[in-house]
Amino acid sequence: MPSRTLQIPTADGQADAFVAFPDGGGRHPGVLMYADGFGIRPVLREMARELAAHGYYVVVPNLFYRHGPAPLIELPEYIGAEVRPSVIAQVMPMIQAHTTERVLSDADAYLAFLAARPEVGAGPVAVTGYCIGGLLATRTAAAHPGRVAALAAFHAPVGAAGPDSFSKLTAEVHFGHAEGDLTPEALGELNDSLDAAGARYSSEIYPGTVHGFTMADTDAFDPAALQLHWDRLLPLLARTLPKS
Repeated sequence: MPSRTLQIPTADGQADAFVAFPDGGGRHPGVLMYADGFGIRPVLREMARELAAHGYYVVVPNLFYRHGPAPLIELPEYIGAEVRPSVIAQVMPMIQAHTTERVLSDADAYLAFLAARPEVGAGPVAVTGYCIGGLLATRTAAAHPGRVAALAAFHAPVGAAGPDSFSKLTAEVHFGHAEGDLTPEALGELNDSLDAAGARYSSEIYPGTVHGFTMADTDAFDPAALQLHWDRLLPLLARTLPKS
């Protein structure tokens, strides 16, 4: 599975990004994958390769490139309860500095990068994201309704995007929520907002999960929930991204 680190030109400099794509040449649908707040690391690279193996060109940008190239902080191989507070304390200032204006400016650059790649087909793309990356994916899809055909976000604060963003979505949507993040009542309110916006979506709580359940290098990891994530994501992409 070919993979490499590339530079994406943005309005504020160069964003380093990990890309993975199928063997054998040809052109493939593009997928913009937003990492969680811990950023590009082995588990994200492996997830990108897994997705690429199904026939997609996957780009995972360093969200916080304005602070330097990835890795921006020294991460342990396993992010357990004893180190999580320290890690979050280091990444939180970068998350807080990543304003909506920066998110949308960068999204323009990331989608332009995909459009220009010779390995990427001319059709629509998908955006997917984890944790804070799921919110970024939602904002990207809302800002580019003619370009983004599929949106998926997992254990993400997607409600922060707000009804105005939901009303702009033309992509087919899947939101996979952690049970520890969202009560059934809050899920109902979120889904009511999506209904009111006329979104095509599925939005569900993954049973028995806590925030971060897809990430195999954390103590939140749930193997069954990660598989459910693939069971939802792959059919969504197959329905919405035509392959040549």
